[in-house]
This record gives sequence, C-alpha cells and structure tokens, in this order.
Amino acid sequence: MKKLIMAAAGGAALGLVATTQVAGPLLAQEASSNSSVYEQLDLFGDIFERIRASYVEEVDDAALIEAAINGMLTSLDPHSSYLSPDAAAKMRVSTSGEFGGLGIEVTQEEGWVKVVSPMDGTPADAAGVLAGDFITGVDGESVLGLTLNEAVEMMRGPVGSEIIITIVREGEVEPFDVSIIRDTIKLTAVRTRTEGNAVVLRVTTFNEQTFPNLRDGMDQQIEDAGGLDNIDGIVLDLRNNPGGLLSQAVYVSDAFLDAGEIVSTRGREASDGDRFNATPGDLAMGKPIVVLINGGSASASEIVAGALQDHRRAIVVGTNSFGKGSVQTVVPLQGSGAMRLTTARYYTPSGRSIQSLGISPDIIVEQPIARVDEEADTEERTQRSEAGLRGSLENDSLTEDEIRQIEEDRARAETAAALREDDYQLAYAIDILKGLNALGPTEMVDE
Repeated sequence: MKKLIMAAAGGAALGLVATTQVAGPLLAQEASSNSSVYEQLDLFGDIFERIRASYVEEVDDAALIEAAINGMLTSLDPHSSYLSPDAAAKMRVSTSGEFGGLGIEVTQEEGWVKVVSPMDGTPADAAGVLAGDFITGVDGESVLGLTLNEAVEMMRGPVGSEIIITIVREGEVEPFDVSIIRDTIKLTAVRTRTEGNAVVLRVTTFNEQTFPNLRDGMDQQIEDAGGLDNIDGIVLDLRNNPGGLLSQAVYVSDAFLDAGEIVSTRGREASDGDRFNATPGDLAMGKPIVVLINGGSASASEIVAGALQDHRRAIVVGTNSFGKGSVQTVVPLQGSGAMRLTTARYYTPSGRSIQSLGISPDIIVEQPIARVDEEADTEERTQRSEAGLRGSLENDSLTEDEIRQIEEDRARAETAAALREDDYQLAYAIDILKGLNALGPTEMVDE
C-alpha cells in the first residue's frame, strides 16, 4: 500500500510538471497574441489621431470610424459589410418588397462593381443592363478603388433623377454608357401566367411576399385552366433572381416537396449549423416541374434549384448559376446601424456546396443574345409542303371539327414559334413539359 501511495504521489507530481510545461508556453503565446492585438489597436489610435490633426482637410470623426469598420468587414469577403443607420433602414424596407433605386443586385469583383442580376420591371431592366455586366463608372467617375457600399451610394439618388453608368460587357469591344432614370422599385415577387398548357411562375426575388404570391398566383392559374388535369406542368423561372430571404427559399422549395432535406447551413463550429426539412404537401400534386436558371440566379434561387434537383423533383434547364453559397447574418449595432457578416455556407440535400460553383443545369440551354447592330431579316420564309405544289389534291374528307382542330393546332404552333424568338429558354422548358406529359404519368413499381 505504501508503494501504491508513493506511486500515486509521484504520478501527481509528474502530472503537475507536465501541465506546467505545456500550459506555460500556451499562456505565454496567448499573452503575446493579446499584446500584438493591443499594439495594433494602439497603432490604429495613432493613425486616427494623426489624420484628425494633420490631414489636409477637416475630417468627420464618425465617418472615419465607419470607414475603418467597413474596411475591416469588406476585407473578409464581398458580402460582409457595415450598414449605416440609413443603409440598415433601407435594407429592412427592401426585404418588405418596396424600395428606391435602379433595380440591380450587385457584388464586387477585382475592384469593379459586377451586376448579379437586374430585377424584372425595374429601370435597370428597361435600360438593358444584363447579369454579368461590370459597372466601371457612375456619372463619369470611376468606381475602381471604392468599397461596394461607396459605389452603391454613388448610384443612389432622388426618384426621377438621371444617372449614367459606364458598362463593360463581355463580347463588346468598348465600354458604353447607359442612361437610367431612378425610380421607386415596387417588386412583385412572383408573376404568374399560362403559356400553352404550362403554368409559368416567374420569381423575381425572395422577400416576405414571395411564397404568398407564388401560392395564390399558381392557384389562380390552375383554376383558370379548369384544374390540374388541364396543365402539362410547372415552369419555375428563377433566372436573374438575386436571392433574398432564406426562409422564403425554404417555403418555395417545400411547396413542391413532400419530405426530405431542403438545405443545410454549416458555420465555423458544428453548433452553428442548421438544417431545414420539407413538410408533407405538394402544390403541384406531382405534376412535372422545370426550373430555369442562369448566371444571374443567386443565393436563395440556388437553394431552391438545388433542392428540387437533388430530390429529382424538377429538371433544371439553362446555364450555370452565380455561385453565392454563403449565409449573411445581420447583427443590429448601437446607433441603429447593423453589421452584415458571413457566418455559414449553404449545402444542397446531397451535400454539395453552392459557393463559387453554383448549380449546374441538367440540360444546358443558352439564351441567344439579340445583336442590335445586325439588321433583322423581315422576309418571311415560305415553308414548302404538299399543299403548295401546283395541282395538288385537296383534302375534302375533313369534318368541320377536324378543320377547327387543325387551325387551333396551327395557332398553337405559331404561338410557340413566336415564344422561341422571344424567350428560347422558356420555350425549351415548355417543350420538355409537353413531352413529359405526352408520356403519361409514371407508375411506381414496388420491388
């Protein structure tokens, strides 16, 4: 027993020595780190005081501090930033569905302002601004070297005032100017219509109105068609949709899924993650769905497309999406300002990260770009057929109902041809639904 006690005491002593040897350097390292941080803060204070005392013009102390805070946040990634009280108030208004501006979602890339997407029915959309355009100047002044918030502030102004932005566009040799009249942006989150036998749900943004607009608009279109049996399926158009509220992306995905994961978020710590699952109920009652995306589809749009694609609930058509797979948390700060901080990444149900990769469509379909410098061919091309041959026999065996049916089919074909000229990707999506509907419902076979 005496030996055992001594052994225990020796072990305790050894443990004490070992702990001291390990903890000592760690404490010293932490103290050194804290000392370095305080030295940097002292350096910041020295620079701040030198600017106040010696800068060529008198400076605004509050503006200097805000600029320093914003610089710290924007150095992290393009989506983290400081929101002044005014900017924070405008952000809260924008998520409610009405705000003032040009109607474009922008990010920053290599110092330039890049258009994520123009919003439907806004001044920027009417002026021809496209997703992927780079804004290099505002009213003749370069935006290079400005923070994203500073560049956005340059583009703000009174409703009804003119702004001239300089755009660099892929495929165009020279930069060109675009004149836009600022307006109050009132967004209809979802526009619904019927093309042929397909219900088209055009989702322009994810704000508080998105899911209610989608549900009510879809119900109305189905009612007007005389019921679900009279439609081929749903086209969910997410092109040039810059995203918005995560909750609305979950609601829209859930609208067409009966079960399973919709999206998960993962932060630095495991406890920071979250997972969102679908609940029973499918607004489309199993009808086929085609989702349209392009390079302007970002964030919440990519969550919806990824969820429906991974669950094989929809066919995704178009071009690769933007690739914004990060979560921003808005943290209120003293003085009514706020901080937008990237806190997590999005992952689709299959575990794919959207960040910088985007959603790849199941079927790649490019949208032809109309060239304004090329003359349109206005001459109608006459299609050769038996009916056009001299002396061809007439078909006198058709009944009036058959003739009427032929005329209706011809009218539908002409409408479809016109849609291909106007929106090739949408026409392609409707053709897919028509083909799936022609095959009839797929029966599940138990193995």
